[in-house]
Amino acid sequence: MNLPEQISFEGQNPQASRRLPILEASRSHSFQEPAKKINEGHDVPLFLTSHAYSDIGTFIMQLNTAMCPRKSSTSSDIQTWQLDASYLLSEPVQKLQELLKTIEAIIEEAPPDPGPRRFGNVSFRIWYGILESRIRQSLAAHLPSTVLDFGTGGVSVLDELTPYLLGAFGSPQRLDYGTGHELSFLAFLGCIWKLGGFRTEGFYDGDVERSLVLGVIEPYLRVVRRLILTYTLEPAGSHGVWGLDDHSFLPYIFGSAQYCPAIIEGDAVPLEGSLEGAPNPGDIAKKTIVDRERKHNMYFSAVGFINDVKTGPFWEHSPILFDISGVRTGWGKINKGMIKMYNAEVLSKFPVVQHFPFGSLFSWDQDSSAPPPASSVHTSSQPASQTSAIGNSDGRPSQTTRAPWAGPSAPGNKTSMTASRAQQQSAPEKLPLPITKAPWAAPSDSGGNVTTSVPWAQHQSGSGPSTHPATGAPWANSPVPGNNITTAAPWARQQTGAGQHNLPPTRAPWAGSGAPTRPTARPGQDSMKPPASKTSDS
Repeated sequence: MNLPEQISFEGQNPQASRRLPILEASRSHSFQEPAKKINEGHDVPLFLTSHAYSDIGTFIMQLNTAMCPRKSSTSSDIQTWQLDASYLLSEPVQKLQELLKTIEAIIEEAPPDPGPRRFGNVSFRIWYGILESRIRQSLAAHLPSTVLDFGTGGVSVLDELTPYLLGAFGSPQRLDYGTGHELSFLAFLGCIWKLGGFRTEGFYDGDVERSLVLGVIEPYLRVVRRLILTYTLEPAGSHGVWGLDDHSFLPYIFGSAQYCPAIIEGDAVPLEGSLEGAPNPGDIAKKTIVDRERKHNMYFSAVGFINDVKTGPFWEHSPILFDISGVRTGWGKINKGMIKMYNAEVLSKFPVVQHFPFGSLFSWDQDSSAPPPASSVHTSSQPASQTSAIGNSDGRPSQTTRAPWAGPSAPGNKTSMTASRAQQQSAPEKLPLPITKAPWAAPSDSGGNVTTSVPWAQHQSGSGPSTHPATGAPWANSPVPGNNITTAAPWARQQTGAGQHNLPPTRAPWAGSGAPTRPTARPGQDSMKPPASKTSDS
């Protein structure tokens, strides 16, 4: 897929100069309640050419560039941005931190259910219900007045912002959380940015963006991780071990930017190399280094959470991250790959973006300057819509289902399966089923069913009730007319004499040649009774 300009690394200036536009409060703006637009896989290419997709890419690149270390053109001092450092935060950022603390505190009101369960804890639905009932009141108390007073009449600003924030904490129906919910929170911050909610005096370019990443996005990730651990939320849209992470993606982008080579303000993010003194990318497989660096870096913080919830060798439960750790060209190369991977595995995947809502700030309208998405494995493998067997909601005839061996119907005639079946049942005559016979069966002279016999069976002579040939073993003697074929072992001797049974006795090959004898009874003892056993009295 051809990435748009703001998410491409081919040019240098677009990365550093493009920023998410801020709407003018003096101009009237009509808000819209965000609505679902991506209903099937074929809608994803439309999303990739929409204004919303362009704005998301611009905002991500804007935050990513701000997290890159800085150096001065007049000195050798390098300034880095770490999680545990103290920064001057603007009032809007501090208000959002209070909002996240309020949301996290609801966990105490909805403790997890102690009963047995296979998937997520059902108490998460209670937590989500409490949040849903208080979210508008919380937004009104923590958003800047410049945002709340934006727009006139009709749909309010809270009507548009609420779905993005509410959709950032997982699904109460599926009891899961994934990168689609993370994207919803990014859009929530983007909406506030567009409305001028982060415009503050005394903050220069890059300062506001860094305060959003370190002061809002990282605390948001901590709240989400507590929700996952408390309610055992399932991964949403995960690729299993072949995905980058079960739940998050943004910390790998901004965390790798923290270790990129230092740049001068206005420069683009380097394509390769690492910050001097940064840990080696392969150190993510070493738990001691991860525990040390997770306090400072978002990339290692996300890896540390994986170690908290998964056991076993790192290369076994996170093979994609392990493969990325082998990159030899440094954190700049990893940062570039992470952004491209985010575009391919998050923004271009139907299971991830299907629930993203579109309003007036992140619009579904098509961007006339956007290049058409190139065909790739990501766009060609989107799931198709499922047509109802009864009919579509818009009154169009439904698509019929035919067996692979069914013949083609007449042109322009759409015959349903039910009609075809009824036509077959009303037919005046049915074709007889073909007769199944063994390959060696002989044809019948009477025109009836073909009889089946084993190859070694011999036909009976004479008349009898049955016309089927008898079956005998290959070594069986010739049958006597009127009798069934008898089966004798090859070593059996034929008896002679009157009064004897026709069947020859069967003797073991090692038996003696003498005639069988019966033990002789003692005088005075009945030959049919066994001899009396000896007792102690005899």
